[in-house]
Amino acid sequence: MPVQVLKIIKGKLETQLPSHLQREDLKHLQTGLDHTNKYFQGIVILSYPLTKLGDGTDFFKIVLQDDTCSRINSINVLMYGKMAEDCAKLIRNGDTFIVAGFKVAESPTAREDGRHACHLQVSEESGSAIFICTQPSITPFSEATSPSVAPKYVYTPLNCLKDGTVVNLYGIVKFFKPPYISKGTDYCSVVTLVDQSNVKLTCTLFNGNLDSLPKIYKNGDIVRFHRVKIREYNGQMQGITSAGFASLTFDGTVGAPVVPRASSKVYTFVDEEQKTVEELRIWAASNLSVSGPEAKLSDVKPMMFFDLTCQLVGKAKVDGSSFLLKVWDGTKCPYPTWKVPVEAKELEGDRVLLHHLRNLTVDVLVYDNHVQLAKSLKTGSFLRIYSIHTKQASAKNEDISSHIEFHLHGGTCYGRGIGILPENNPDVEELKSFLECVELTDSQNMESVSSLELGDTFDSYTDLESPLQRCQQLSATVLTDHQDMSNTVLKTVLNSSAPQQYRIRAKLRSFKPQKLYQSVKLHCSKCNTLQEVPNGDAIDFILQGCAATAPNPELQSMSWYESVVWTTEEDQGRKITIHFVKHYEMLQRPENTLLMIEGGTLKEIWKLTRRFKCVIPVKSKEDDLELLDLSAPFLLQGNIKYYGCKKCSTPKSIKNLSSLAEKREPSWEPTEIAQVLGIEPLQYVFVMKFTLVDGTGVLNAYLFDYEKFFQIPASEILTNSFLQQKMEMTMNTLSPPGRKLDDLPWLECFIKSYNVADGMKHQVYYQIFDTTVAEDVV
Repeated sequence: MPVQVLKIIKGKLETQLPSHLQREDLKHLQTGLDHTNKYFQGIVILSYPLTKLGDGTDFFKIVLQDDTCSRINSINVLMYGKMAEDCAKLIRNGDTFIVAGFKVAESPTAREDGRHACHLQVSEESGSAIFICTQPSITPFSEATSPSVAPKYVYTPLNCLKDGTVVNLYGIVKFFKPPYISKGTDYCSVVTLVDQSNVKLTCTLFNGNLDSLPKIYKNGDIVRFHRVKIREYNGQMQGITSAGFASLTFDGTVGAPVVPRASSKVYTFVDEEQKTVEELRIWAASNLSVSGPEAKLSDVKPMMFFDLTCQLVGKAKVDGSSFLLKVWDGTKCPYPTWKVPVEAKELEGDRVLLHHLRNLTVDVLVYDNHVQLAKSLKTGSFLRIYSIHTKQASAKNEDISSHIEFHLHGGTCYGRGIGILPENNPDVEELKSFLECVELTDSQNMESVSSLELGDTFDSYTDLESPLQRCQQLSATVLTDHQDMSNTVLKTVLNSSAPQQYRIRAKLRSFKPQKLYQSVKLHCSKCNTLQEVPNGDAIDFILQGCAATAPNPELQSMSWYESVVWTTEEDQGRKITIHFVKHYEMLQRPENTLLMIEGGTLKEIWKLTRRFKCVIPVKSKEDDLELLDLSAPFLLQGNIKYYGCKKCSTPKSIKNLSSLAEKREPSWEPTEIAQVLGIEPLQYVFVMKFTLVDGTGVLNAYLFDYEKFFQIPASEILTNSFLQQKMEMTMNTLSPPGRKLDDLPWLECFIKSYNVADGMKHQVYYQIFDTTVAEDVV
């Protein structure tokens, strides 16, 4: 049989593969080489739905991971015909997949999906053979699951674990140790889980890549582990990492957004699993006490062990076994605190900021195994330090006997460690808002500042202030209209009803998304909807489906276009048809030519756009050519893909293009093409959230801009590396990373407020308009 299911017994296949087959590594897979007597083996990490190509052939795509390749460790496998149908019924993520008799072809989506430059093509007709080693199925804990539904993943409750199995599971974090470097070279994290069965499972997880371990921030978080190996030790079940281990972590707070923190770039998360997370949250809230010993600096007392969420503002080497972290959380410790003596040259951090915060920061001394991570921390980052110990200072001088010290002792007992929190963590966002409101003048008791107090490092405090003052006098943005409007402080804006328009002067404290390419969306001006820009994998999937349909010869070389057909040497003799639109019965120069293509891949289409003015992907039907599904672009011109709104478009016959060809000098403008084809075009826009501050308040304003604000067209940013660098430099100027608030430039903006109804509630939102970045910034 072309598809066989095998079992793995004690780590070995129960049935040996044919002796003439030799395993091929991912790094050795290349087009043009002979792979006749080779087989490839990997772990299934992603599978797509079974679908049918245009000619009715079944098509199934999976992604395999190969642990033997360190840089690029995954590859696409495309299956056709009965083999696709059979595999779609059998394969689950985590299965071991072995394929022989495959064909190696160039992958058109390698650059976008980050996978191997080639993909494998498999079909029964080409003599392929597949061996699947499936993971053992275990009855789910919830008996509400319909037996007629075969989910892609089976999740095992903690009271049904068996020694020697590899399972997928959900659990609530009862206890955890932040990742630390083990005795070897790997990072290690220990996590104790519990679920509705009230059974606990302790997992010891190893990985050489810190980011591949679960991103757990506090007890009560909910995790999903895939491919955890279960073993029995001293009568208790334990979990350890196995090949292909992956995790998702969720905030365990009831009502919080269900947003996964993933340990891998590729994962699936369906609606049923969202219900699982919400059910675990509700159960934990009623049955578990998972709140950790978290406290603020204003709450600490001697002889406490607590977790602290804080910002790092300074660090220094003390000796070989200890390291100093200077942190604050905006509150003031009620006791005098011990200041660790270090040399000025060893202290890293903004000296002026450290001086401003000197009565609000505390010195945390970390020891032994925590030192290496502490050294790597960046000042300005947000941390959660677990199990800090406060103790009374031991000193002969009675005057300082009331001081307390902060220590993070060596080892990992009681979960000791340091966690780095991302900017979008809810606790960080709350802390940042709080820190922004802290009045530093009160905390310093209006103490005078002198150059002597700052140390020999500075020549003059006045000299340090002058560039800051110059920065405050300049604005990094320019107002393009409404110059008669006067400035309004944010406090007044926030306390006013909507809708209104304002002129403001503020600083950009933060922005989202941090990955700037994610700010580019597609917008329909007619129905006002936003959608993500499709990736190349999705587009090529549509093109592959259309390529399977043979071109209709009766639709070639009509009166207004001339057709050329050729057959590829690869892809089972795929036929490609190009229809060149004529002008006055004649073909135009390539730079002025619109062409239509049937059966082309995305890579082939891109090659054509380099030479010809416009390319429209089409497919044949009985009596006419027609556009593809509007999930694919209806037009490609230069480096830009043009999309249409599925909701608002009413596609018309391709024949309507002939009316444009009859014009005296056809311009082939995308708007004209969209109009004659009945397409409502989508526009590329930048959508970002700016958090603005001015000392009186904090306001979130949305930027919705085509090309005016950045002076960069949103339609070109995804394909132009120069523009990407320009945009990144602009944002680094408006909101320099690692800089304190006083050093940020001022932005003059127009914003408008508006009401949005959400059920019975009305919420006020703010949007930036008629503002552009100053030329000296970009």
